[in-house]
Amino acid sequence: MTPTTTAPAAHTGTGTAGNLRGPGAAPVISFDGVSKWFGPVVAVSDVTFCIGSGVTALLGPNGAGKSTVMRMLCGLTAPSKGTVTVLGRPPRGDVELYRHLGLVPQQESVIEPLTARSFVTLMARLSDVADASGAAADRLRLVELDPDDVRPLRAYSKGMRQRVKVAAALVHDPTVLVLDEPLNGLDPRQRLRMIALLHDLGAEGRCVVVSSHVLEEVERLASRIVMIAEGRLAAEGEFSAIRDLMDDRPHRLRVVAEPTRGLAAALIAIPAVLAVRVGERSGQAVRGQTEGVIEVDVTDVAAFRASIAGAAQAVGARLLEVTPLDDDLESVFRYLVNRRQ
Repeated sequence: MTPTTTAPAAHTGTGTAGNLRGPGAAPVISFDGVSKWFGPVVAVSDVTFCIGSGVTALLGPNGAGKSTVMRMLCGLTAPSKGTVTVLGRPPRGDVELYRHLGLVPQQESVIEPLTARSFVTLMARLSDVADASGAAADRLRLVELDPDDVRPLRAYSKGMRQRVKVAAALVHDPTVLVLDEPLNGLDPRQRLRMIALLHDLGAEGRCVVVSSHVLEEVERLASRIVMIAEGRLAAEGEFSAIRDLMDDRPHRLRVVAEPTRGLAAALIAIPAVLAVRVGERSGQAVRGQTEGVIEVDVTDVAAFRASIAGAAQAVGARLLEVTPLDDDLESVFRYLVNRRQ
């Protein structure tokens, strides 16, 4: 069963953001039966989920529909079907709502001739921020950039530009912050600092939504996850529950050994093994010898690895290779989607 979670009460904050939400503990972001298609191409299909305050990761392989979900969330495109609300209101065309929404797009979206401070100041003025230049300087320091740097943005590295985009998204003090692949281009130290910053923003009560296709990044970024695969909701809930669900799926490994005949029979006797395929049936050719290849479906990779050496020794087989075939993120999502069908 797909784990689900009840979104915590959204941060009401002070001023207009709280007034927009109104009383009650409604989620900050809500998708209800949302689909989006472009001509014959269905990018998102019948997606329903809610997000509250804190940091939530939108996780999925490249091309899964994450960016389309984020564009609808920010009001940049309307759903073809269903309802999207942010702070209780449809975001499409709602200028007042945009004042409480910060966006860090995946695309390079800076004005290259400007300095970092000039660019972030411009974003502040567009949002009617008092003391726009001062606010810009403060946000640039927050992302560890020098507000007095006179170099144009064209001279900045990809990682520096990424941090400028984050500063621009924060300059008007938004209630909701949406970041599309924000760690791209950052070096390891900068990644740690950005993750810490996002945690701090979530701890303040903001709703922070971060997209990623890297499972290890998401584990450090957020405790709550919305998983999208092939345009559909694969799972939603606490990271620990979804991690358990992913680890509970069958795994496939390739075993290269010589000889294989006796080993294949021995592997079937291992309790963690579900199925064994040998030779040409595996469709795998290693060193030009398909007869030396065994594909094994297992329920517990660790238990299988602990048993295979003894099984090989018992039948006099020499192990050459044990390689996972479905350890990529795409296969995980494919499995989760199939469970929902």
